[in-house]
Amino acid sequence: MKKLNRNFLLLYLLVIISFINVYSQSRSLELNDLFNIQNVNEVKISPDGKNIAYTLIVPRPLTDKPGSNYSNLYVYDLLNKKSTKLFNDNLNISSVQWAKNSKEIYFISKFEGDKFSNIYSVSKDGGKARALIDEKSDIISFLVSPDGNKIAYVRLDDINPKKSELLSKGFDAEIYEEEYQNRNLYVYDIVKKESKQITSAVSVFEFDWSPDSKNIAAAIADRNLVDDSYMFKRIYVVDSETGLKYKLVENPGKLTDLKFSPDGKHLAFVSASSVNDAVSGSLFICEVPNSKSFNELRNYSKGFEGSVISVKWKDNETVLFNSEEGVDITLREQNINSDKSKLIIEAGKVVFNQFDLNNNLISFGGNTSEHPNELFLFNYDTGLQKLTNHNEWLKDVKLAKQERIEYKSRDGLRIEGVLIYPLNYESGKRYPLINYIHGGPEAAIQNGWNTGYGSWGQFAAVKDFFVFMPNYRASSGRGVDFTMMGFGDLAGKEFDDVLDGIDHLIKLGYVDSLRVGIGGGSYGGYFSAWAATKHSNRFAASVVFVGIGNQISKRYTTDIPYEDYYVHWGFWIYENEQLVWERSPVRYAHLSKTPTLILHGKEDPRVHPSQGLELYRALKLHSKAPVRLVFYPGQGHGNSKNTARYDYLVRTMEWFEYYLKGNNPKNKMPDKYISW
Repeated sequence: MKKLNRNFLLLYLLVIISFINVYSQSRSLELNDLFNIQNVNEVKISPDGKNIAYTLIVPRPLTDKPGSNYSNLYVYDLLNKKSTKLFNDNLNISSVQWAKNSKEIYFISKFEGDKFSNIYSVSKDGGKARALIDEKSDIISFLVSPDGNKIAYVRLDDINPKKSELLSKGFDAEIYEEEYQNRNLYVYDIVKKESKQITSAVSVFEFDWSPDSKNIAAAIADRNLVDDSYMFKRIYVVDSETGLKYKLVENPGKLTDLKFSPDGKHLAFVSASSVNDAVSGSLFICEVPNSKSFNELRNYSKGFEGSVISVKWKDNETVLFNSEEGVDITLREQNINSDKSKLIIEAGKVVFNQFDLNNNLISFGGNTSEHPNELFLFNYDTGLQKLTNHNEWLKDVKLAKQERIEYKSRDGLRIEGVLIYPLNYESGKRYPLINYIHGGPEAAIQNGWNTGYGSWGQFAAVKDFFVFMPNYRASSGRGVDFTMMGFGDLAGKEFDDVLDGIDHLIKLGYVDSLRVGIGGGSYGGYFSAWAATKHSNRFAASVVFVGIGNQISKRYTTDIPYEDYYVHWGFWIYENEQLVWERSPVRYAHLSKTPTLILHGKEDPRVHPSQGLELYRALKLHSKAPVRLVFYPGQGHGNSKNTARYDYLVRTMEWFEYYLKGNNPKNKMPDKYISW
């Protein structure tokens, strides 16, 4: 009898626990939750290893004046396991770094009354921030020297006096691509409180101090134009006193990260493997000074099915790097004399883009399918630990199932992606599908948090859509060979990978083939326009965000024509105009039966807003389905303003719901004004 009572009591407790778990996730995600999603961004461990400074990206609410997200400064005390926000006001803080004494934190911000962004310092315990430098333009980035006595920073050229005079008289003509301001490197002496300009007539991007605080390794381009920053940066070593510089290595094409070894004898850098490689994802190490050509340098990523993101030195012989590997992120150790790397944080644990290192401590902002970026700490002795919970509100929200998916393309190539199920998924039932296509194409979707203003994720799942996010060939994360499969074949086999993924989901019995939608931004917008025209018979709705309509006019209006040439096409338009035209969505507008929503930043320099207009006009004149064009004033290649982000999210979800669910007529459109 006692045993029966114990069993009954155990069963009762299990029922109560189950009820509590269900009740604790008592609501579904709502579109307004866009303004609740917070992300840990920059992370820096103090030199004494006792604290971590980090920034937290906080969405600007609609009740505030329209603008971009806030970025607030926090300090996490590792001993007391406690986070403290250093300023009460919402600010825009970046480039967080510690003073050598571990008592002060440096950062870039613009406080009320500031004309330009400045470098500030503040006590780790909080208090009033102190401006360090009085400059005539915004400070873009900075690094404190290893000895703690100097700060290297980059700011723009002063505006030409003649230009200022003309502007004061109302002459505001703009001379295209001739009035750029170069990014100059300066060194500020903290003790003497004075600055010295180090470079001129060039533009400095990424840079790193040598351990002796005498030299600076810098990625330098001739001009401060976007194409130059993509394709024409080269690595120089600059004397921080005299400004004398020499080229360390003639790296071809893209370059994204560089770090001195602790003894200053080597420089590790992340770059493309060749001028035609779209991904800066290969790890190289050269001697300083260097006597070898780029082709003689060892590519530690050769044969590696992944893409290196960033690099740090553990000691004089070992570097740490994180990398995209399929839909996951890993952390690895690489000895400079070894052929193989050692796995430190394995795939599937957490997704993170940057990390900081201090002895045996590694910290970063990381996310999973269950939460956005939180502060993480990895200790070689104790393993991985999540330190913060800034998105505690998610404990009350029921999230849909998310998983890595793999399938074979029609030519047998293995393709990976991420699949989010409808929140109320029932086995055996077919659902509408939204394909989310990433941009680039040199990018990849990770199996982490995929919900934001431009990637519908859980927002779509709660409305019982499947969301499929394929890493088609040409994506990063699968090595150089995989990336190069899209070279010169835009929207060719890479788009077949998307179609084959859809067919895979249909064969599994998940998806209704008559209710398939597609959307994405930039290259994802291009794919969505291509789907709505060339492959219109497969898609019931399309959302084209800052996407390409006409590849011919796009190549003559973009701010990255050389990047387009070197890493995407491999030829100029006049060398094969027919192929460029054949890969243009407007070429097939007359075939379209797909309701298409086009959205574009009115000041987009990458994919000119005329691309959205061309696609709209072609579809309006020749297609057999509704089309709508929405311009976002003041927005560029993506939306930064809170109101524009929310409009995009609500408007696109309403478009998909209207055409992929219910019995709404396909020849009519939803209201032009979104629901609030």
